[in-house]
Amino acid sequence: MATRAFGAELPAWVDEEVEAARADLGTDEGRMRLLNRLAERNVAEGSGGPFAALAVRSGTGEVVAAGVNLVLASGLSSMHAEVVTISVTQARLGTWDLGAEADPLELWVNWRPCAMCYGATLWSGVRALVVAGDGPELEAFTGFDEGPMRDDWAAQLEARGVAVRIGVLRDEAVAVFQRYGAIPDKTVYNARTGSGA
Repeated sequence: MATRAFGAELPAWVDEEVEAARADLGTDEGRMRLLNRLAERNVAEGSGGPFAALAVRSGTGEVVAAGVNLVLASGLSSMHAEVVTISVTQARLGTWDLGAEADPLELWVNWRPCAMCYGATLWSGVRALVVAGDGPELEAFTGFDEGPMRDDWAAQLEARGVAVRIGVLRDEAVAVFQRYGAIPDKTVYNARTGSGA
């Protein structure tokens, strides 16, 4: 019989980390510090790579949901932090359009999205994307392949109504990727690994 159901479940520690950081979430730096903590804990817990995301209300700054990369925990290659966070947020709010809320949502991520998450961000309806950075450091330090991203990716999102802000605690995010890269025998789940592609 064919499998007809699939999914992933956020570990309870994600919400625990958000609650522990609640007093610090009113600032941009506080939100990004939380993302960096979630990314590092995610690796330590064995759920997936050093990636985390938040869904935040634009007007109030309320954190609606947090997510981490769950590729290893779920066995599903699409369970990147952005996709997980968008999905959890949509389920919590009961809507597929995260820009239709009276206080539309922003997506916060500890680095520029990969090719898949770029599309997921656009289709989610979020009105803003805030990232720590967007340079080559992530791929250089971690070994992950982020896919064929356009050089003008931010301008393309802006043209479609998604404001983009780059550079919140960039150096801290890079340090997370450096520490991940230094882990011996880490799992780098690129589908083409060993294929010669």
